[in-house]
Amino acid sequence: MTAVQTALAALPALPALPALPVLPVLPVLPLPESPRHHHTGGPGVAWSPLLAASVASLASVAVVYALAAHRLRRRGHPWPWTWQACFVAGTALLAAAFVVPMPAGPFTAHMGRHLLAGMLAPVLLVLGRPLRLALRGLRPGRARRAVLAVAHSRPIGLLVSPATAVVLDMGGLWLLYRTPLLAATGHHEWLHVAVHVHVVAAGTLFAFAVCRLDPVRRGWSVPWRAGALLAGGTAHAVLAKTLYAVPPPGTAFAAADLRAGAQLMYYGGDAVELLLAAVVAAQWYAATGRAQRHASRRALRRATAAGPAPVA
Repeated sequence: MTAVQTALAALPALPALPALPVLPVLPVLPLPESPRHHHTGGPGVAWSPLLAASVASLASVAVVYALAAHRLRRRGHPWPWTWQACFVAGTALLAAAFVVPMPAGPFTAHMGRHLLAGMLAPVLLVLGRPLRLALRGLRPGRARRAVLAVAHSRPIGLLVSPATAVVLDMGGLWLLYRTPLLAATGHHEWLHVAVHVHVVAAGTLFAFAVCRLDPVRRGWSVPWRAGALLAGGTAHAVLAKTLYAVPPPGTAFAAADLRAGAQLMYYGGDAVELLLAAVVAAQWYAATGRAQRHASRRALRRATAAGPAPVA
């Protein structure tokens, strides 16, 4: 035995350490999965008979509109090409929202489709004035009277009122993103389709109520429609800010994807709402100009009827 080994053997033994308590094995909690949306923005789009039928229907609507406008021009009635371009562009954007893949995360791609299908495309469709085209294209008869009766009916007047449009459009969005409804659409195909139909229909109703370009039962004044636009824009912006911080219940989107989608919703919604505000402002400007011209004509007629002022 060497000197080092002899010295180590002479050291006192260390006291035994107390036994560590056995830690319980924690169960592995499953992470919530993101909903299996068909609009997740992947590299491709899964075609289905329903999607193909929807795209074909949109193309048919655009063709019918173009043929009706062409027929109206042949009869000597002008129909602005800008109105036709708006309507055709709206149908194209609506189809692209469900067909064209988006190179982004699932939630950001979903929000891009929401902006196209639920906000921008409806505004372009409304700017095309389809009801006005139908009334001008139909000859006097039973069909035209039926369209007028529906457009001027009390239920339609209530449906297209600004207050109803705001509740149906923004209320539906809050219900979709602040309840487990968005997650449920990934597990039920019928619910997935119903949500898409509601988003497009409610967005079109909101744009129709704010712009009010087609003849319906009651023409709401500019202040009413501007107030509806302000209320809807505020609700949309607040919803986007809540999504920036808290994801929709039942989903597990990545934090960066969630923030990017919320920012797209916030700023993209502002852009579409500025377009609607421009339409309302143009209507207010035109109505104010007409009122001033009528007032000037009435004053001129009164002055002409009164005759020249007597000379002192």
